Amino acid sequence: MGLDSYERSIIICSDSTGETAEGVVKATMRQFEAVPTNIRRHSNISQEEDIRLIVEEAARKTAFIAYTLVQPELRECMKQESIRLGVRAVDIMGPMMQAFVDSFNTNPISKPGLLHRMDEDYFRRIDSVEFAVKYDDGKDKTGLLKADAVLIGVSRTSKTPLSIYLAHKGLKVANLPLVPEAKIPRELYQVEPARVYGLTMDAHYILRIRMERLKSMGLSENAQYANYERILEELDYARGIMEEIGCMIIDVSDRAIEETAGIVMDALQRTTT
Repeated sequence: MGLDSYERSIIICSDSTGETAEGVVKATMRQFEAVPTNIRRHSNISQEEDIRLIVEEAARKTAFIAYTLVQPELRECMKQESIRLGVRAVDIMGPMMQAFVDSFNTNPISKPGLLHRMDEDYFRRIDSVEFAVKYDDGKDKTGLLKADAVLIGVSRTSKTPLSIYLAHKGLKVANLPLVPEAKIPRELYQVEPARVYGLTMDAHYILRIRMERLKSMGLSENAQYANYERILEELDYARGIMEEIGCMIIDVSDRAIEETAGIVMDALQRTTT
């Protein structure tokens, strides 16, 4: 039986929450074929003895360790113990912190958890998430005028998940579905075109997504909602509105939410600089 037949193990170790290291690990895992992988997180590590026990656990499981330790003595202990037991340990933040030291001649605060502290940025993100929920799916048209960004597109083009993702980045986002039978609210034409983003998608992608949606709701797949010709009609109508407004049009067919969000954030940054 080959190595790929066994479940792989990755151990997260942090003197804070461990969310940063786990996020990097999961982002990396997406680049590999789906193989069962067990991720175990050890948070709020404060003692060198804890480090030794974690490295011993990794050695038993033939796992590797991804760690974010900002306390110098804990980082050094991790290095020494991983060498002693022959365990691969990946320092997520160390090289970046060292780059700051070398380039800017400054020293880190070495205080765990600064990324997740409840500061002004944290509360701004909370406000943005509440905003995205309140002004989701065109429920309140006044949100279009208050938003940092407005997403428009036909149904199932990822408007809501993209709104929520951008909200976690601190942006207030409203979204509006474009339907041929529904009147376009006048507020949309009052928004600066540079803050409006039209989401489009290949018709076959939308058809598959809508059919799955109907199936999950126990409805007939023959509904007009999942009719290919109807989808083409909606897409043509939506593109006409987008071109009339003069907004950026983004094809999200083969894009992850993170990639689309990056395009929106880059474009917004250009309009404010």
